[in-house]
Amino acid sequence: MSALAPEMTAPAVSRRRRVSHENLVLAVILTSQLMVVLDATIVNVALPKMQAALDFSPSGLSWVLNAYTLTFGGLLLLGARAGDLMGRRKTFVAGVVIFTVASLVGGFATSGGFLLAARALQGVGGALAAPSSLALMTTMFPEGKQRLRALALFTAVSVSGGALGLILGGMLTQWASWRWVMFVNVPIGLLVVLAGRALLPETDPHPGRFDLMGALTSTAGMGLLVYGFVRAATAGWSDPGTVGSFVVGALLLAAFVSVELRAEEPITPLRLLADSSRTSANVARGLLFAGMFGMFFFLTQYLQDVLHYSSLKTGFAFLPMPTTVFVVSQLTSRSLSDRIPGRVLMLGGVGLAGTGFLLASGLGEHSSYLHVAGCLLLFAIGNGLSFVPLTQAALAGVPPKDAGAASGLVNVTQQLGGALGVAVLVTVAGSATKHAGGSAAHAFLVGATHAFAGSAVFLAAAFVLVAALVRPAPAGH
Repeated sequence: MSALAPEMTAPAVSRRRRVSHENLVLAVILTSQLMVVLDATIVNVALPKMQAALDFSPSGLSWVLNAYTLTFGGLLLLGARAGDLMGRRKTFVAGVVIFTVASLVGGFATSGGFLLAARALQGVGGALAAPSSLALMTTMFPEGKQRLRALALFTAVSVSGGALGLILGGMLTQWASWRWVMFVNVPIGLLVVLAGRALLPETDPHPGRFDLMGALTSTAGMGLLVYGFVRAATAGWSDPGTVGSFVVGALLLAAFVSVELRAEEPITPLRLLADSSRTSANVARGLLFAGMFGMFFFLTQYLQDVLHYSSLKTGFAFLPMPTTVFVVSQLTSRSLSDRIPGRVLMLGGVGLAGTGFLLASGLGEHSSYLHVAGCLLLFAIGNGLSFVPLTQAALAGVPPKDAGAASGLVNVTQQLGGALGVAVLVTVAGSATKHAGGSAAHAFLVGATHAFAGSAVFLAAAFVLVAALVRPAPAGH
């Protein structure tokens, strides 16, 4: 019997080693995702300090967020294609290196333009790293319970990481300097590079060409649309620069579609967009992130400029959100998804998040923290319920050869939704503020409450999309 024991236990040992390796790989992927998501929000609490130090205008301040999210979202599809052609581990590591260097440079910024350039370069690095990491995860974990749990962790990091960025940003701004919201990425990035080189599996490179024209037209087109919304907040909708930005942006996006139809190797295989359920799930995720990024942008300023919270207190005010998102998303993947239909989870989650925004639109100059916490909890519970099945629906049925492109689309809609959301809501707030009297704090509050109501409209649109078009992944997938 004892002679047979090693043979009988060898498969179990092999399975344990495989699971241990998969967990380490997942840890690297989640850490990298946390880093790029943190950077979309960690600067929020530091915005007033950045504005004072680098002389940003109120509308120009939004570009500290959008310079990152636009280059990140606009180049994600090219980054996904780079992973397919050059190998995903190599592309992932290169992206994290660029991101880390840009963070170091941005920490030394002496002007607004300097900081915006560094933020844009961070976006380039994130665009290379993020799709390769998600593609590696989807190929390592086949559809079923394993992928569902991995996606639940990925979703929890993607959503709660944004709120964690606010908390960390508050701590760094209060205890050190706004520059440390950039510097903090350096040690994390170095750790991810070393672990990624040692642990991540490499995929075989494939011969092919980069669709540079597709990447340029899509990024420039989205950038001009965002610029048009931001400019409209200060110059008006009839301003020639505003109108020109919208017209040229729309033409560039039309050119992007034309390029993709003719390209031999497009960065966006249009067959992925032919599935109405998958496309609608991606758009719904984008609308959720549009509302979330807008909430972060305005709520951080509301807490500091209206309620007069310190940077540290503002950061910790968001603490209920990441903890709630993590708990609810894990509950969704481990228990609720087996008992409640995916459509019900999506619709219930989107509805709760929208209710949170409606509650936020009632914030006043003397509102209590309980009012703020109620908004955050409703939004967090809603995200925890809806994002797991939405992400699953956005990736369901994608063949391995399209894993990189499909993963890129998931991240694109998330990041561009956030960028467009902030731009649209800044415009809504700016229009409302023009007709507001009283103190500067009161004028800001009028604009912010209109922006929160606008976020609720985003969520209403997401609700309609899910109800009409999204088909949840079949049970067991």
